[in-house]
Order: sequence, then C-alpha cells, then structure tokens
Amino acid sequence: MSDNFYGLATRVLQNEHLRVEFLTEAGPRIVRLLLRGSEGNWLAETPQKKVATPHGDYFFRGGHRLWYAPERIPDTYQPDNDGLTVEELADGVCLRQPAEPHTGIRKSIAIHLDPCRAALTLTHRIENTGAQSIELAPWAITMLKLGGVAILPQPVGAVDEHGFLPNRHLVLWSYTRINDLRLELGDALIRVHARAQLPACKIGYLNQAGWIAYWRAGILFVKRFARHADQPHVDFNCNAEVYCNDEFIELETLAPLVRLSPGQSVTHDENWEFYSDVTLESLPSELMK
Repeated sequence: MSDNFYGLATRVLQNEHLRVEFLTEAGPRIVRLLLRGSEGNWLAETPQKKVATPHGDYFFRGGHRLWYAPERIPDTYQPDNDGLTVEELADGVCLRQPAEPHTGIRKSIAIHLDPCRAALTLTHRIENTGAQSIELAPWAITMLKLGGVAILPQPVGAVDEHGFLPNRHLVLWSYTRINDLRLELGDALIRVHARAQLPACKIGYLNQAGWIAYWRAGILFVKRFARHADQPHVDFNCNAEVYCNDEFIELETLAPLVRLSPGQSVTHDENWEFYSDVTLESLPSELMK
C-alpha cells in the first residue's frame, strides 16, 4: 500500500499486529487502521465529504479526528488542510496542527502504539493560544465502515436502596427516529446496526462503563476512556455518542466541559484495542464486569 491517502502524504506506525496510517501535512487525522494479515481498512474513507464554512471548506476525509464541542459552525469546522507537524516519540508520534487563526485553538493527537498487541493509546490535546477564554469539551470521533454493530454498555441495577431513582438516560438528536430499525435497545447493551440508511441516526448518554465498541465480522474494536461521570458534559450530559448515516458510523467520546484561559490546555485519552473471534452474544468477559 502506497503511503498516501487520495493524494495526501501519509506515514505508517506498525507492529506485528496492527498498522496505523496518518496524514503528515493535514489534520491531525488517522486515516487507516488495519489488522496485520488483512487488507481491509477499519476506518471509513470519505475524501470528498466536506462542509462549506466562512473560512473555507472543511474536509472530513474519514478516519479519526479531534473536534471540540458543543458543535457549531464555523468554530468546530475550522479547515485543517496544511501546516501539520509530526514529532517523533519513543513509542509513536505526535501530530500537531498550527493554531486555528480564527479561534486560537491548537489541536494535537499523540499516538502511542503498543509493541506487543493490537492496541494503541491516543492522547488528544486542545490548547488555547488566543487572547480570550473559551468553553469547550474535547471530542474524539472515529469514523468506521458500515456493516457492523456499535455496542453501548448500559448501567444495570438500582442506584438507591429502594430503586426509586433513575439509573440511565438516552439522548436523541432532532433527526433521530425513535422507531429507527438500526436501534436495538437492551437492558445491558444498546446496539446500533451500521446499515446504509437515511435519515441519519444519533444517540448519546452518560457512559458509566468507560468503553464503547464496534463489532464486525468476528472482530471487536474497543475504545476505552475516562468516564468523569461526576463532571458536566455537553449534549445533555453525554460522554459517549454514536452517529450513523448511509456512508459510515461514528464512535464518539467526550471529555468534560471546561473553560480554558489563554495558555491553558486540556487532554482526553482513548485506549484502542482489538479482540478476535468474538460474537455478539459472547463479548470478552473483562468488558462485562
């Protein structure tokens, strides 16, 4: 496979289990994620998908990106087509964009590849280089190919002695249909079947388990993250969200809402890992504790 993504320069990190390909000039963006021995990219590829903004077109490109919430145009959709720098790390790289000229925000993603298994850690950082404070939440979004099932663990059991209080909530977006056949609501798990369908569907909630996952063809991709359930979050207090349309499905995690003064920064970590030979009825036991 050539080291480019639809004409954009890329580089590769890999071990004997996993190959991670990232852009070297635009982004930060991870654009390909392959298990060794397989030619299939787990990440969606959408090189032409874009949104027009007052500051130019924003290209989604596909793959994994760092945004900040709440979502709004033009702030969230600042073009990131050039100026990226790649810093070498002992166990990976750090992809750092220049500060956005209209917001003063500078985003970076440090990729740490596990040497022994199909796993990596991503450290997402947002820095305020501007002159004004800004309120935001780091938002890590992974675009995946259709054909699988997103898995959202749910809290089970009462949270008070008598069971009077609610133990979960589910947030829906205006375009989400409550009877969408892609949604499978269960007591312990909610599943979102990634099928090509419109209108789009998006759900979110306050995840207490610290992981969300995507299953496809016997392989389970897991994103772990810090829950911070006691801190305020955007989108009616969501720290995990799933979006699905007719092209891709997104697994999204969000850090708490913070106010960054000039010069301050905030980080949000995700740990990615793959499990093989998994069925939807027999998820790894360590996830279901």
